[in-house]
Amino acid sequence: MFPRTLLCLALSSVCLPAMADTVWLNNGDRLSGKIKLFDGGKLLIQTEYAGAVAIDWTQVKTLESDQELLVKQDAYVGEKAKSLQAAGVGTVVLANGDAPKAVELASIQQILKPRPVVEDLVWRGNVDVALDYERAEKDTDDYDLDFKTSARHGKWRHTAEGEYNREFQDGDVTSDNWRAQYSLDRFITEQWFWQGRLNYRRDKVEELSRQRTVGSGPGYQFWDDELGAFSLGSLLNRTDYEYEDGGKDNFYSLAMKWDYNRYLIGKSVEFFTSGEVGKPLSDVADFALDAEMGLRYRVTDWASLNLKAERDIITGSQNADFSKTRYTAGFGVTW
Repeated sequence: MFPRTLLCLALSSVCLPAMADTVWLNNGDRLSGKIKLFDGGKLLIQTEYAGAVAIDWTQVKTLESDQELLVKQDAYVGEKAKSLQAAGVGTVVLANGDAPKAVELASIQQILKPRPVVEDLVWRGNVDVALDYERAEKDTDDYDLDFKTSARHGKWRHTAEGEYNREFQDGDVTSDNWRAQYSLDRFITEQWFWQGRLNYRRDKVEELSRQRTVGSGPGYQFWDDELGAFSLGSLLNRTDYEYEDGGKDNFYSLAMKWDYNRYLIGKSVEFFTSGEVGKPLSDVADFALDAEMGLRYRVTDWASLNLKAERDIITGSQNADFSKTRYTAGFGVTW
């Protein structure tokens, strides 16, 4: 009898559903799933029946969760709650043992999973790989690898990105270049920030063999949440050119840069574009553009397919104009 009782208890525990987070809406609806993030006025909850659902925070009546979550009522300081408990309209209780605390939903700016060491660190990024093999009158092999990652903690945001491209035609190298960039943003307000940036480009085939740029200037973050981000920045740059024949140029320029991405179709498709357009303050060059645009399809939570177009232009250079357009398709990892 006793073994049979133990067996029944074990089967009952297996059959019980896992604890789920719950969100109650002002219109009386209720959603169950797992709360992933609240940021930028949107609460993202992962459901079994509809995937990731983004909810307007103003439509939330109350919510509960058995997860340990970091709840931030301003941009820089947060309180770790062992769980969230439903309360009255427009409020939620942060449960921390003997000291539960009721807070208004309108006062909450961000909810996220706490990280070790740096609790409010938000880290995002992607690595894309593209391979192209063409066998025709001219055999072409093209390899492309690029990455972009950003990490934000409090008032600081670090962004690193890079790209490597190598192309062969009938065994001869026709493209061989790489680029690396690091940016550091210091947020002055929730949306205004000041950026410092370092950029280096090396090309072993084109006449313009090296580019080094150091820049600084203000920027504005229109939004940055789980569904996407959009920022504009203006920079005063110092750029150095080195040419294959040993010639050198250096100049100052004013530049405008943009960075936009947005998830579509239930967060399965991402449209993204980023780039920079600059105008030198001397007659070394007339105009410079470095831009990309593309789509990324998330096959799983971490794997993705991508299509991308890139455009690089430098006009009016004393030694050589430069214009190049590239189209790539490949696969990648997103986090």
